[in-house]
Amino acid sequence: MTGPDLEPGSGSGASQTEGREQVVRQEVLAREPAEALAAMLDIELPQGAHLPPLWHWIYLLERRPQSDLGPDGHPVSGIPAPPGPGRRRMFAGGRVRTHRQLRLGREATKATWTVSTKEKTGRTGPLTFVTVRSDISQDGQVVIEDEQDIVYRAPDSTLAPAAQGGPSAPPREPTLTLEVDSRLLFRFSALTFNAHRIHYDHEYVRQEGYDDLVVHGPLQALMMGELLRRTGVDLVGREYAYRLVAPMIGPQLMTVAAAEQGLGAETRDARGTVAAVCTL
Repeated sequence: MTGPDLEPGSGSGASQTEGREQVVRQEVLAREPAEALAAMLDIELPQGAHLPPLWHWIYLLERRPQSDLGPDGHPVSGIPAPPGPGRRRMFAGGRVRTHRQLRLGREATKATWTVSTKEKTGRTGPLTFVTVRSDISQDGQVVIEDEQDIVYRAPDSTLAPAAQGGPSAPPREPTLTLEVDSRLLFRFSALTFNAHRIHYDHEYVRQEGYDDLVVHGPLQALMMGELLRRTGVDLVGREYAYRLVAPMIGPQLMTVAAAEQGLGAETRDARGTVAAVCTL
């Protein structure tokens, strides 16, 4: 698999390593994407030559031609490839191991491959669980190991019913908030080169069973990491594990709060429902 023409100093392509297909991309980590993310979050770009933890999600992106996209906006082939036509993709969570921070202005390489594929049956019908891993290297050393868990639902499946319960406890300190609206969702989709239509297309979302635009799982994971970073928690030398537990739907104020136990965080929607959790 080969992408479109790229600027000098960057590139992508497919390779086989020990029988494992990989997509490999190289580029110089310019400041501009980080400045764009900081602007979206209404903060100043942190000073220094290092990229903040988890901000690697806006770099080394595979830029597929428009003709490769399916009706939902995701590529119909590649890593991961949908297990069948019409399968509905959901982001479930992942794990990031940060050995050291990436340096801006230096070239980095990302190798991506499929780790595992498992078939299961849930309340909504057949499910395919795919784990994709990316290793990001700089100066000849692996800097970040990133695993992402993706779930594919059957074309005619429905979403699992939302959990019912009493009033939730107030969020624990420290907290961080982000006003999420269609403008922000559109900008984050652009920053991550994510064309999944559930995040920006009001006419499409109901085809996948949602009442309104869906707040990105990676955006929630990023914000939980931001709460940790801004309160002095260093992700270097740790595994950051996160999991999406309920969809966050529609424009609203997202609240990120400290975890009830241990070192971690959670996101809550405007009703107080926990949508994502992370642990270290």
